[in-house]
Amino acid sequence: MKALRHILRFFFSLRTTIWLLLALLSLLFYGSIVMPLHEEFQGLQTISVFQWLSQNPSSLTWWLWGSIGLISILTANTIFCSFDSLIRKRSARQWLLVISPQVIHAGFLFILLAHLMSAYGSFKGTAVVYNGSVLDLQNGASAVFERISAGIGPQGYIESWSVAVRYYREGKELSHDVIGPNSPSFEGGLGIYVKNVQVEPYPAALIEVSREPGALWALLGGILFLLGMTTLLLLKARREEVPGKQP
Repeated sequence: MKALRHILRFFFSLRTTIWLLLALLSLLFYGSIVMPLHEEFQGLQTISVFQWLSQNPSSLTWWLWGSIGLISILTANTIFCSFDSLIRKRSARQWLLVISPQVIHAGFLFILLAHLMSAYGSFKGTAVVYNGSVLDLQNGASAVFERISAGIGPQGYIESWSVAVRYYREGKELSHDVIGPNSPSFEGGLGIYVKNVQVEPYPAALIEVSREPGALWALLGGILFLLGMTTLLLLKARREEVPGKQP
């Protein structure tokens, strides 16, 4: 029972949060120094984190494993502290003021979940395509790039462009789309982005195919985090206002 009490005290403590954050920052600072010195880390740009970790020695990746472990403990610490705060302040009159920090915590946890999902299932690759090029995608579909077009301005620079694409699976058309500036195409969880376009000597486009399974969860986490922060700041500012004092 005493050991269990010490474990619970560890997870319910804000001091634990501070020490975990300091340790995590130390590991990440070490990583920021090491990564530019080893070309192996360039592989992180094209494959998922856990796949990369499984392909490289622990002498190179120990600080990343340590960071993942600290983030896992920090997640548990955040959950324990959030529930403890809700239980202790359940009878408070200003319930919105009590719940706002927990909304921030929820946003933080959703962002962590998004990174975890992307660490397991993310993918990124590039290719050069031409009119009529066929690209086999990781989700089993095929992308046919039918038309690459660009508008040339008076000074000879590309001012606008578009790439028409059709998706097929087993010979059946799934959908079609037109990729434009800041307008990627999505099919089956994969996103296709055009990075560059040329028209001479023949139309061609540099595309990037990526999958980020945690994107929606990261968006949800960001919205909750911003909502909780805004609500908390507004309520705190209102509490500190002196009655009758003009702003």
